[in-house]
Amino acid sequence: MSYQVLARKWRPKDFSTLVGQEHVVRALKHALEAKRLHHAYLFTGTRGVGKTTLARILAKCLNCETGVTAQPCGKCSACVEIDAGRFVDLLEVDAATNTKVDEMRQLLETAQYSPTKGRYKVYVIDEVHQLSGHSFNAMLKTLEEPPEHMKFVLATTDPQKIPVTVLSRCLQFNLKQMPPAAIVKHLEHILREEKIPAEPEALALLARAAAGSMRDALSLLDQAIAHGAGKIAARGVADMLGAIDRTYLLDVLAAIAKGDAAAVLKIADDMQARSLSFDAALGDLASLLLRLALAQTLPDDLADEPDRARLNELAASMDAESVQLYYQIALQGREDLPLAPDEHGGFMMTLLRMLAFRPEGGAQTISAPAAKRPAAKTDTPRAAATGWPELVQQLSLAGAARELARNA
Repeated sequence: MSYQVLARKWRPKDFSTLVGQEHVVRALKHALEAKRLHHAYLFTGTRGVGKTTLARILAKCLNCETGVTAQPCGKCSACVEIDAGRFVDLLEVDAATNTKVDEMRQLLETAQYSPTKGRYKVYVIDEVHQLSGHSFNAMLKTLEEPPEHMKFVLATTDPQKIPVTVLSRCLQFNLKQMPPAAIVKHLEHILREEKIPAEPEALALLARAAAGSMRDALSLLDQAIAHGAGKIAARGVADMLGAIDRTYLLDVLAAIAKGDAAAVLKIADDMQARSLSFDAALGDLASLLLRLALAQTLPDDLADEPDRARLNELAASMDAESVQLYYQIALQGREDLPLAPDEHGGFMMTLLRMLAFRPEGGAQTISAPAAKRPAAKTDTPRAAATGWPELVQQLSLAGAARELARNA
């Protein structure tokens, strides 16, 4: 028997195995149990969150030989054939390759015929927003008053491109992106069944890389299994994804907090030697600064963080204004990175900017093996800053540095 990819092997077969879309499942189950069946459903959401999977499950619920039910048996010929993708009364159409009005009219001409085997003829149109305007016009009448034996299930990643005349004729359900915790839990379940060992940190990396898409997570899991020769380790997954080792970023922030320019630049050079992505590094640095801001405001929010002790230590070594300033600099540095002579130089400049804008002394507190600097003048105590403009004024910046801080 040929190998079946995890995304297909573990595709949900009923509502109980669908992950992360409880609000949609609840509404559909109540409608099926009450026999309040609409003639057109629209599922929206990003890639890999379960739109076509929900459409297939709904088709099984409507055509199961036990009757219209929210719990299809999964054993009758209709359920088995729908799972196998060969049920004659389930028509799946890819709107991206069938955009012309003639193709839509030809499809709708078959709507008048009764189902061949099932109770309902179900039309699933994926990426429906890619249909042409004439195609939408051609389906309007059928969509508004379809035959009793016909159901439409539309799926799209971009509902804004669908005409309002179509939207008003459908029950619309927005599928949410999967939270990382739900993805990790599902991956753990699959790996237990597949008897494949995995490190929790590795699964957390896969969940973050999936960006809310369960299908992407399963595809990455397949890749990680192959990469690790049947074992999933955090280091292997990080190498596979090109992820930045968090230790680099923690060390960078610790060096910035101390004003140690030599250590900051050495870490940047080490990252360059490993050919790491500096765009990803700045993105991860901004995420890390967000965690520090949360640690300063809500310490208990870091209960599940693997580096909780280190994060709390860093949060205690910086004031809230510094964290906010570094966050803005990281975002601006990432935006400016394509304009830099090279990524390494752009990354170093961003870190040097953080050092230059350190509060309570600024650039004069940077420790580097340079000539002695004149002692800083002792300023009279100033009133505590009440806002960003006041904070910038207290930094005593000049020239371009002052303008950058004002516009941060």
